[in-house]
Amino acid sequence: MGTSDVNPVLAHSDLPHGLPDFASISDDDFLPAFREAMSSQRAEVEKIADDPDAPTFANTIEALELSGRDLARASGIFFNLVGPDTNPKRNEISQELSTLLTDHANAIAMNPQLFARISTLHSQADDLDLTEPQRRLLDTRYREAVRAGAGLDDAGQEEMRAISSRLAYLTTTFSQMVLDDTNASAVLVSDEADVQGMSRGAIASARRAAADAGHDSGYLLSLELPTSQSVVSEIHDAATRRRVFDASVDRCSRGNEFDTRDTVLEIVRLRARRAELLGYRDHAEYVIAEQTAPDPAAVDDLLGELITAATRAGSAELASLTEFAHADDPDAEITASDYTYWLARQRKSSSEIDLDGFADYCELDTVISDGVFYAAEQLYGLTFRERPDLHAYHPDVRIWEVFDEQGTSIGLFLGDYFARPSKRGGAWMNNIVDQSTVLSSQPIIVNVLNVPKPDEGSPALLSIDQLTTLFHEFGHALHGLLSAVDYPSQSGTSVPRDFVEFPSQVNEMWALHPDVLAHYARHHETGAPIPSELAEAARANAGADTAHGTIEYLAASVLDLAWHRLSTAQADEVDDVEAFEANALREAGIGSELIPPRYRTAYFNHIFGGGYSAGYYSYIWSEVLDAETEQWFLAEGGLRRENGARFATMTLSRGDSVDPLVAHEKLIGRKPEVEPLMRRRGLMAAS
Repeated sequence: MGTSDVNPVLAHSDLPHGLPDFASISDDDFLPAFREAMSSQRAEVEKIADDPDAPTFANTIEALELSGRDLARASGIFFNLVGPDTNPKRNEISQELSTLLTDHANAIAMNPQLFARISTLHSQADDLDLTEPQRRLLDTRYREAVRAGAGLDDAGQEEMRAISSRLAYLTTTFSQMVLDDTNASAVLVSDEADVQGMSRGAIASARRAAADAGHDSGYLLSLELPTSQSVVSEIHDAATRRRVFDASVDRCSRGNEFDTRDTVLEIVRLRARRAELLGYRDHAEYVIAEQTAPDPAAVDDLLGELITAATRAGSAELASLTEFAHADDPDAEITASDYTYWLARQRKSSSEIDLDGFADYCELDTVISDGVFYAAEQLYGLTFRERPDLHAYHPDVRIWEVFDEQGTSIGLFLGDYFARPSKRGGAWMNNIVDQSTVLSSQPIIVNVLNVPKPDEGSPALLSIDQLTTLFHEFGHALHGLLSAVDYPSQSGTSVPRDFVEFPSQVNEMWALHPDVLAHYARHHETGAPIPSELAEAARANAGADTAHGTIEYLAASVLDLAWHRLSTAQADEVDDVEAFEANALREAGIGSELIPPRYRTAYFNHIFGGGYSAGYYSYIWSEVLDAETEQWFLAEGGLRRENGARFATMTLSRGDSVDPLVAHEKLIGRKPEVEPLMRRRGLMAAS
């Protein structure tokens, strides 16, 4: 800390919407700030718990909701940094905070006087004349306390504290090891012939990555987070494809310092024991009790229906792919490392239009301003003004101020688009500040992607997958930016895990929508609009889901639930991660040597390092709602302000202040059905 008495992490910011002054904050400021903020909230909570007045919603639930504002600020800043721009110091801080914050949360949840007040209000809820958001907040606070162990005896609470603290440490460790081994597993190739098939920009990026890593020559192929690597579908050389594929599937199970398998087993056992302490059969039941899915059986039913259809489609796809490959090369062998390569070639050959040139019409800056922002303006009346005078946590991050239809500033949007070694893989959205009318706070939202950074002076050109990801993550951003709730814990994306992906999946539909595509798709050199036949081919390509993609996703969902359906006794018996994984996939009828899960256990960061444990099914569960909503949008005329206003009013603005499934049923006028999703993914059986 500097000479000021106020820690810069906690200092009031005069920047728009309270944007943190990142330049004034050093890593050494974080731990003191968190300790000070936790101490402050403990004092606030003790005052609430010891209040001599009878508990009311205002003096207990609302007071608790509004406590810990310094802690929320510190968390919004620090945890936004750890994912996209970590370093050894921040990793150490994250490890220490994982247990400190868990212990702090447990101390609040298990405060007996506070729990007594919450329990009293919960038992009187029907007589308190609460609004729907207030009732949901009361119910949530009661359930959170119970699920933290507030209702257990002293011995049970002590064990819960130990479990929670250890799990926080282990999941943080897992994420750090995945990032470290993903970086360490990058594949260096020496000959340019070995990377033929990749785009010119990707080859240049690989050359620069090799130089940045200290290699005098060659091309460094960095790994993406999922099992399937985009370069494997592009590179012509089979040996190089095999090297990259093997590096991907072997991550974190190589017996080195980043091997996560023992960590996985301990996480699974602790989660099973926690569920048992709280009276649940297993961790899956514990998690799904808080989701929109009614129970694990309902999830099993959906996955089972999709697995049956996907494996049937997969058999047909493989037969067709084998025939295609042999026609091209009679000696061709389709192995796991060849599958996506031949699939990409087959799809390319089936189109009269060469899609390789599509990226030339998708320059990142133009797509953002004339595509992503344009759709948001047409649907929701939002406008975006870049603020180069404001500075974020990294020089690559750009900041826009967001205005509503009346010209009122409603928040800030930060775009962090380029890959770097300090950034974990994948793409995501963060909140630095949550929207809340009670707090008079407006949102500061971050989108993080991993687009390869081009050479100086060269454009960043997006593939169709990268384009879709850009729109997807902006769907999360809209969920945060358009939030209009009273309480911060109900803001934006603070909804059940199996609903949170729904708005972002809906926003994907605009990426290639004719009205949007025509507005941004111009050749990065000539400015010529995209040819209509190339636009149609891109839409056809994006709309043709492969069985491979569905199978690898479903396999990962099966793995997630298999690990988290174990009882304590069953978890104690598992000592071989790979054997358990193979058996779980085989029993579910989705084991395939050719199509491994989208994430294998050892690097499945969503469930062992992130917040998707027993919840990876959420993407397909949400996609049921998304497919229905896409049909609704199109039936109502598509990209129209009236449609955006209705979707924003009924879904995006409401956060968790209402039941999200009920809100969706009101939007489309009925309960959702699975058939639109099955048709979209090409899984409907021929009649």
